[in-house]
Amino acid sequence: MQPVPAQRTELLYERVRPFIPEIEWPVFADEVEAIWELKRRRQAVILAHNYQTPEIYHCVADVVGDSLHLAREARHLEAEVIVMAGVYFMAETAKLLNPVRTVLMPDLGAGCSLAESITPEDVRALRRAHPGVPVVTYVNTSAAVKAESDICCTSANAVAVVESLGTPRVLLIPDRYLAANVARRTAVEIIPWQGRCIVHERFGLEAVQALRREHPGLEVLAHPECRPEVVADADFSGSTTAMSEYIDRQRPAAVALLTECSMSDNITVDHPEVRFVRPCNLCPYMKRITLTNLRESLESLRYEVTIEAAVAERARRSVERMLAL
Repeated sequence: MQPVPAQRTELLYERVRPFIPEIEWPVFADEVEAIWELKRRRQAVILAHNYQTPEIYHCVADVVGDSLHLAREARHLEAEVIVMAGVYFMAETAKLLNPVRTVLMPDLGAGCSLAESITPEDVRALRRAHPGVPVVTYVNTSAAVKAESDICCTSANAVAVVESLGTPRVLLIPDRYLAANVARRTAVEIIPWQGRCIVHERFGLEAVQALRREHPGLEVLAHPECRPEVVADADFSGSTTAMSEYIDRQRPAAVALLTECSMSDNITVDHPEVRFVRPCNLCPYMKRITLTNLRESLESLRYEVTIEAAVAERARRSVERMLAL
């Protein structure tokens, strides 16, 4: 992994020019150059979720994608240090799949409303209330919750995971809207939990229909964490990677992504011919990750993610069972 010479940052700037005024770029460039040098020195890689800001996504990340893609790629990395530009449950998942590597989380406040909506005690209570019913746990949960589960899923593979179990009923936790949207696509009875994503639940049907009236011909792509009536009204529903693939394939004239704001910013760089209508909802947790705290994390190797061994073993089994499908 080679450092980025100062002149190369000019090429990187072309990727983010629509979002960063040229007069401000030198400040960003200093951080970008420092991060690349630290990655070389530490033999480190940065995993960045699709919801990261463009200067992270396009200028310092080594792997970008949704949570499933990052989980898969984490298994094949040869770096000594992994830095998660995402939220804490993603860093835990990277640690589960790379137990001997150092995994860093630049800001311990980068949590997740879904992960905070359920505890291991809640899962055990659900098992007592529904004996014999398998527990499918969304990856947007803590390692401790994953450890109480039979298998994990993401928004991209939730239906396939549910149907792989071969049972008439499953507990699908913790996102109530993902559970409802999966229930519409399978004959398996879905028993939900009442967690919600604070970003996706903000998208309402009336607002989406108003967008359609304002922008004739608009194609609406909804994340499966959106409300069921919003997903039903959308032209397509899928994970952030599936949304990106849809745009690659269909090249719509105008599109609205019903997900976190930065997703549109990051995709538009490669699709200047597509007009992105932005019904913007920010994730306050994702936005806690910055170039500055990425640099500081690499400088001092803070904050290292650790998981108690017994918890990690059981949680890893749930994640690996998902990845084996």
